[in-house]
This record gives sequence, structure tokens and C-alpha cells, in this order.
Amino acid sequence: MKRLNLSMGKKIKELRIAAGFTQEGFAARAEIHRSHMGEIEGGEVDIALSSLMKISQALGVTISKLTHGIA
Repeated sequence: MKRLNLSMGKKIKELRIAAGFTQEGFAARAEIHRSHMGEIEGGEVDIALSSLMKISQALGVTISKLTHGIA
């Protein structure tokens, strides 16, 4: 499970940076505490579906695109 969390966190971070957001600014946009966003991007936690929804909406992508290629 750790590998899955690391892969998902890395993809979220890459998409966030590509969109031009700082971690703090993006966390506010996604309505997720900045420290929790750091844990998500660092692969330290399992991501709840509700958090994936908030992250995908904040990035303007579908959950399908967000999770594509994650295994």
C-alpha cells in the first residue's frame, strides 16, 4: 500500500506544480489542511475518496485522470 500512496502523492504533486500552485495555496483551494496535503504528497497516508474529489476538483481534472497510471 505504501507504494500506491507514494505514486499517488507524486502524481498529485506533479499536477499541482504544473498548474502553478504552491502546496499551501493548493491546500487552501482544495480545502485540505496544508500539513495533511504534505502527508498526501509524501505518500504518508491513505487518501480518502472525499480528499481525492477535492484534489481533482481543485486541479480541474477528473478522478479518473488523477488516478490513471497509478498502480
